Amino acid sequence: MFESLQAASADAILGLIAEHKNDTRPEKIDLGVGVYRTAAGETPVLEVVKKAEQILVDTQDSKTYLGTAGAADFNAAMQALTFGDAAPGDRLTTIQTPGGSGSLRVAAGMIMRASPDVSVWASEPTWANHVPLLGGAGLKLKSHPYYDTENHVIKIDEMLAALSTAPAGDVVLLHACCHNPSGLDPSRDDWKAITDLIVERALVPFIDMAYQGFADNFDDDAFPVRHMAERVPELIVATSCSKNFGLYRDRVGTLSLLASDSASRDIVNSQVNNVVRTIYSVPPDHGAAVVTLILNDDEMRSAWMIELDEMRNRLQDMKILLGDALIEHAPDHDFSHLARARGMFCFLGISADQVARLKKDFGVYMVDSSRINVAGITPDNVSYLAASIAATLETE
Repeated sequence: MFESLQAASADAILGLIAEHKNDTRPEKIDLGVGVYRTAAGETPVLEVVKKAEQILVDTQDSKTYLGTAGAADFNAAMQALTFGDAAPGDRLTTIQTPGGSGSLRVAAGMIMRASPDVSVWASEPTWANHVPLLGGAGLKLKSHPYYDTENHVIKIDEMLAALSTAPAGDVVLLHACCHNPSGLDPSRDDWKAITDLIVERALVPFIDMAYQGFADNFDDDAFPVRHMAERVPELIVATSCSKNFGLYRDRVGTLSLLASDSASRDIVNSQVNNVVRTIYSVPPDHGAAVVTLILNDDEMRSAWMIELDEMRNRLQDMKILLGDALIEHAPDHDFSHLARARGMFCFLGISADQVARLKKDFGVYMVDSSRINVAGITPDNVSYLAASIAATLETE
């Protein structure tokens, strides 16, 4: 049977991790892998997470299965974090999923069951894994303009024009905040215009919110979700706790589905739980139990928000720090877009050949598109990084 298979293409990010690890140059810099890191290059366990985990060690009395929907108290806490008071409870169902990727995959299964012939419109570019997660489930994918690579702005008019051609019932995949890979998000007025178009065209918004709290704060970052929940009859929202709680390997997320009425909500709830049963049966417990403790305890919730603020502020500080260093080392080139980006990612704005030279000559690692994870920047390496970029630009 297996003789008919051919090797799958290697994952670009995983390949970079291996190359960086094997690079013996002490000055090497990893700007590729998508995890938060401190100035010391570590991806820490949050202190509030350690506290919640100790409580679980001391009090948890069973490791029996959760149901297909996961833990009800976790789902309620995450639903409140995501929607606030914007969504009527009699139309909304939320389930626990194995991370944001698990949420996206279950959502794809739901879309295939409900409307297998619709297309899902994604931004160009979008997170690379959106394509295999959704397309691999059988969904038809289309792209709409989003990022202007020359001027480093959002093509909002072109985006709206493209989506105005989408037939009723098609799905629009949106990044709530910290767009991956560009780091540039629509303004509130842009979001209102997008919502107006979705309502007018009877499209279904599908919002991926993997970075809530990493742009401004967890309420403002949820504006697109909450605004649309008040306007549209149907809405799909995938969330992740990987970044804002640092629970990457524990695989914690949710999928929320807003239906047109309570009767439809009950049908959707039965179907989504059936989809889960056919994929992974039940979600893992540990990380979700940690999040539940944190969100439902005032003291721990406050401590979490402080740590979240520290992560967000460090990311923004590093964009500004790199921008300032590039003004010094490469004054003839405009990198002002770096400071406008939000979250972990942005495009540096150089060619694939220049990316390759940065890796070969200076040990600076990033994906070919020049998307960088700014968490790899530190006060200690920023001058070397800026000088390396400047030297690469001078070879053109």
